[in-house]
Amino acid sequence: MEKIPMTRGGFIALDDELKNLKTVDRPAVIRDIAEARAHGDLSENAEYHAARERQSFIEGRIKELEAIISRAEVIDPSRFTGAIKFGATVTLVDETSSEARTYQIVGEVEANIENGLLNIRSPLARALIGKEEGDSVEVRTPGGEKSYEILNVRFV
Repeated sequence: MEKIPMTRGGFIALDDELKNLKTVDRPAVIRDIAEARAHGDLSENAEYHAARERQSFIEGRIKELEAIISRAEVIDPSRFTGAIKFGATVTLVDETSSEARTYQIVGEVEANIENGLLNIRSPLARALIGKEEGDSVEVRTPGGEKSYEILNVRFV
């Protein structure tokens, strides 16, 4: 099986979500199902069907998280220096708009562009890998060609 690269923070977030699903959400939905069953006829019991649907979602997410965690390869970016690679925190400036942005290159399961966590498989991350401070990169995005200058590279 292929390993799934992720940062320590990403691993901890997934592990916390899994623990919460098992210790809080799963017992709560079991109680909800028991309570809905007590109301009688299950064929027309919306509360029962909603609780069963939620239980199905929770069990599916638990299986998904267990599979991801079992294949996780936690990478400590603080061990790295030099060119951009997995885990790097990169500050870029858009050469057209002069807008600066900072991203950390992370694994697919922990990526969240709104929080500055850039998927390693994204076009921008692929263009940045191997580059260094001061380099310019051209990236083909769904919105067209973009040019960025790399202002800063950190490994934290």
